[in-house]
Amino acid sequence: MFVLDYRDARPIYTQLCDSIKEQILTGVLQEGDRLPSVRELAVQLTINPNTIQRSYAILEDEGWIASVPGKGSFVAPLPAAARVQTAAAWEELEALRLKFARLGIGTEEIIRYLSEGGNKNA
Repeated sequence: MFVLDYRDARPIYTQLCDSIKEQILTGVLQEGDRLPSVRELAVQLTINPNTIQRSYAILEDEGWIASVPGKGSFVAPLPAAARVQTAAAWEELEALRLKFARLGIGTEEIIRYLSEGGNKNA
């Protein structure tokens, strides 16, 4: 579920926070989804439970997740800052789509390019 890179210069708790945020923003994790317990995730990732607890506390402070005593941690509604960033990204994408359209490149070609991993020669 969550991938950590021990060669990454960022601390493990930051990587975990970023990974959870990314999964929320991309829709892999949806509002209301239950996150693994601290113990479950510590065993799964073979890291100290305190690291997981720190990540969950940061995510809760930032509004990404909510903890329910006795039940666990759940994905919260998308924080306002993330909604603003998402809306801005969609606006940028629309501007790019229009730019490509003016160059004679259609949506189908853009989708093909993206689905091939950005490889123009594929």
